[in-house]
Amino acid sequence: MDIVIVGIGKFGKELTEHLAKENHNITIIDNKANVIESVVNQYDVMGLCGNAASYTTQKEAYVDKADLFIATTSSDETNILCCLVAKKLGVKRTIARIRNPEYATQVQLMRNELGISLTLNPDLDTAKEIYRTLRFPSAVRIDSFANGKVDLVETKVTKDSLLCDKSLAEIKEKYKVNMLVCAVKRGNEVTIPNGTFVIQENDYVYICSSDRSKTNSFKKLKLFKTNSKSVIIIGGGRVTYYLAELLINSGISVKIIDKNEEICKSLSDIFPETLIINGDATNHQLLEEEGIASTDAFVTLTGLDETNIILSSYAKNRNCETVITKVNNPSFDVILNSVGLDSIVSPKEIFTNQIIRYTRGMEKSLDSEFKTLHRLVNEEVEALEFVISKETKYTSIPLKDLKIKKGFLLASIIRENKVIIPSGNDTLEPLDSVVIVTTHKSVKDVSEIWE
Repeated sequence: MDIVIVGIGKFGKELTEHLAKENHNITIIDNKANVIESVVNQYDVMGLCGNAASYTTQKEAYVDKADLFIATTSSDETNILCCLVAKKLGVKRTIARIRNPEYATQVQLMRNELGISLTLNPDLDTAKEIYRTLRFPSAVRIDSFANGKVDLVETKVTKDSLLCDKSLAEIKEKYKVNMLVCAVKRGNEVTIPNGTFVIQENDYVYICSSDRSKTNSFKKLKLFKTNSKSVIIIGGGRVTYYLAELLINSGISVKIIDKNEEICKSLSDIFPETLIINGDATNHQLLEEEGIASTDAFVTLTGLDETNIILSSYAKNRNCETVITKVNNPSFDVILNSVGLDSIVSPKEIFTNQIIRYTRGMEKSLDSEFKTLHRLVNEEVEALEFVISKETKYTSIPLKDLKIKKGFLLASIIRENKVIIPSGNDTLEPLDSVVIVTTHKSVKDVSEIWE
């Protein structure tokens, strides 16, 4: 596909890199010549320096020939205007990055009246991801499929875990849990396991389960922890606004610490019943006074990755039960692993995954519809959801009679709102939603998993 990306900041650059890897023809537009030059030299893309909201600039970039136009500047208004100009030039599909809470209620208007195909709010989506983890603290991360009916839960195996030193077949037989281990990360190695695979201490396991059976399964395995009741949030940006709103509406006690007085005043006006502290969170005495050792969860959401990592490490050392860290720079992965920080969120990664999901969905599949994408284990594994659109050579046949390629796992089947953890006797049928976990990249159709 021919794709135009406007605004080559941290979001735009990340998006350019990943869409180029998906073999799309990319043209980037930014008003900084040095940025354009750097990205063009790094990736196989075309670049144009100029005002992307200008009709002339977009014409020069051949926007009228594009299949998709994505506006990802730091200004919501600029993104909206760029999309309107692109629509005028004839682009059928446009995506705008919109972050301001004031625009959150106007998403439908932007689609219906302004013709913007998709608006994405990475700050809100990051807050939702954090919220899911805080509601289920046993998890390092939770990804959802089929409108929340199926969860893919990442958890770390400790020495005293019931999972430790047991094969997957043994776990299933002994504990009778309705779940499936889809992937295991051990050190730098990723495995899509079979029944003989033995789980070890410090493994990160990815468990597929229905939302209803998830809690019951985790209780049987003694992995379940009660919901977080109190949360300290460091940083008062947009992610904090959205997260605080979700937590407060759920009856969870929230403290917010930020060193900017104006931000604190603004948050106090929005959340009058919430304790907002104007102070420097890097001062450990302040954290101790505000109860870091007794809080259920500690979330770092400042604009600096380094600050977030340092503060989260301190909270971990103070035995805080759940620590969640916002990090956008992937080069910090080694540091994060070395200091034992597990629950990491990245607005940039969330945004990129949503765009990739959309672009794959635009490409016509043979017999299934692409619905959902989550990338796991430092993007080495993809979990994908498809809807089987018609009867094919692999429908109505027991799975034991079908041969799945190496590196693929059929994790769940959703049929008429019922979640099935598949066995050899189960079949795939038209209109089923299926969740597939794979180490292969750029999978666009269910048919690709069969030998």
